[in-house]
Amino acid sequence: MPFALSPDRERTLEDILKRYPTKMAACIPLLHLCQEQEGWISEDVIQFVAHRIDLPPAHVQGVVTFYTLFNQKPVGKHQVWVCRTLPCALRGAGSLLAHCEKKLGIHAGETTADGKITLRTAECLASCGTAPMMQVDKDYHENLTVERVDALLEKLRS
Repeated sequence: MPFALSPDRERTLEDILKRYPTKMAACIPLLHLCQEQEGWISEDVIQFVAHRIDLPPAHVQGVVTFYTLFNQKPVGKHQVWVCRTLPCALRGAGSLLAHCEKKLGIHAGETTADGKITLRTAECLASCGTAPMMQVDKDYHENLTVERVDALLEKLRS
């Protein structure tokens, strides 16, 4: 079945289109809106976006593949991003990532078998002064220790 926005999101789309001078300029906000609904950007979503803002599907696909915040496959209910930029790396992000991989039984870029958690790495989450840190969904968790990471992961699994 082809992709369609919910009625509420359809109204949000109308507001988005009013904010931009051209439909093309609404591509990224529209993709975010679709991803909020579906969790990822499928081929049906690409076709929907292309049709709604009069762009070739290849252009929309190019936007999706360029930006790492667009999920190109289904992801877990929660996304855990471990920052691996130099300040975080110097303060133990590598060992925290390895700990997460072991605790969750997956590698970065994978989703747990129960579909609850997708583990990812980020080049920079802009919290260098509070390294090591990770983002869980939209929330930052800073000055992490193994114990704090364990508590966060247990909360996500329950």
